Amino acid sequence: MRKEHERLIQDKDRQVYWKRWGPYLSERAWGTVREDYSANGDAWNYFTHEHATCRAYRWSEDGIAGCANRHQLICLAPALWNGQDPILKERLFGLTGSEGNHGEDVKECYFYLDNTPTHSYMKALYKYPQREFPYQRLVEENRKRTRLDPEFELTDNRHL
Repeated sequence: MRKEHERLIQDKDRQVYWKRWGPYLSERAWGTVREDYSANGDAWNYFTHEHATCRAYRWSEDGIAGCANRHQLICLAPALWNGQDPILKERLFGLTGSEGNHGEDVKECYFYLDNTPTHSYMKALYKYPQREFPYQRLVEENRKRTRLDPEFELTDNRHL
């Protein structure tokens, strides 16, 4: 922690800008009010996950375990592909408010494991199925359920 303490002092004194880069990238920007240009204010249906794979954002960016400079002028995140999916895995998948039986819900397995205050060290874990990601099945199963039923999660899919 001594080295990290030194880095924090350097950043505070503006000798070295340790916090210029960090995990400042949103996990999910699609379907948010910030990117809503719909006539009726329905952000979830205006900018869906499916749209996010082929549309540019105006005010934000997203990515799995992504990093950005503090002004989000430069954004970096991995793009994954398991050899089975029809798209590159670039952002978290989730259900919109009308698709999920308990409202909006991200359907992924990811964890933030460690991070220093200056972001000189960051560690995350993302669990990506080696079979085709069940995008459609997650939507269909959750639409069938009522608010009283449990959510259908990624881990409930036996085909993984």
